[in-house]
Amino acid sequence: MIETVKLSEAQRKSRRNRNIALGLVLAGLVVLFYIMTLVKIGGLGH
Repeated sequence: MIETVKLSEAQRKSRRNRNIALGLVLAGLVVLFYIMTLVKIGGLGH
């Protein structure tokens, strides 16, 4: 049997904010790698 832990409103809010921040960081890294790849392949780095 799985026990569900009741989170307070503050804990829920901070967890949500942390998830959003992690998502933004990951998205930023993806964009960064994408741009670096374009620069390498496209020869814009000359």
